[in-house]
Amino acid sequence: MTVTPNSTALIVGASRGLGLGLARELLNRGWRVIATLRSPDNKDLAALAGEFKDRLEIERIDITKPAEIASLRQRLDGMPLDLLFVNAGITNDRHQPIGAVPDADFTRVMATNALGPMRVIEALQDLVRPDGTIAVMSSILGSVGANESGGWEVYRASKAALNTLMRSYAARHRAGRRTLLAIAPGWVRTDMGGSTAPLDVATSMRGVVDTIEARRGTPGMFYVDYRNAIVPW
Repeated sequence: MTVTPNSTALIVGASRGLGLGLARELLNRGWRVIATLRSPDNKDLAALAGEFKDRLEIERIDITKPAEIASLRQRLDGMPLDLLFVNAGITNDRHQPIGAVPDADFTRVMATNALGPMRVIEALQDLVRPDGTIAVMSSILGSVGANESGGWEVYRASKAALNTLMRSYAARHRAGRRTLLAIAPGWVRTDMGGSTAPLDVATSMRGVVDTIEARRGTPGMFYVDYRNAIVPW
């Protein structure tokens, strides 16, 4: 296990599932973590804060609300970040073909999974060290090239959009030294992944943090999975 003391991470979306597991893994490795949630009443994150009183701070934000993103930026002013990780993932009925998806469902998933994360990155990027890492939680379902089975149509589209927007962001910051990552965590046993998924959260997030550590200091944009393997766009 790599231990990275005195490094600071902001995890946007850490109240449960993958985000909570990511926070725990980083804390176990000696990181200082700022973790965000939407609802203040979250027992799991509060319990984690009880374990790591000196290294875990909790902030509240809804990334679909620009005013709340701006408020978080003000509260964190002057806080240098080694890692900004945006974890967002909601879905609709995974069996629903795109022609049957209500407008409201499409907008909600796209705003949460693609637009919101990029707004966070644009607003908070200057807090990340020049050689730091900016990452988003993508998915293998976001790969256009690997889509041979269909299903999850809106979720797939939202993660493909997130990947494309990250590549556009990388193109605009081509001269920078930061590491930019879109990470697919694998099929994990979460509320979304279901009970039959082969990976538990701890295994997935251990791989995600190993990947972050391995890519750290390497400038450019990478779409990789939790094993640090390249995923086809």
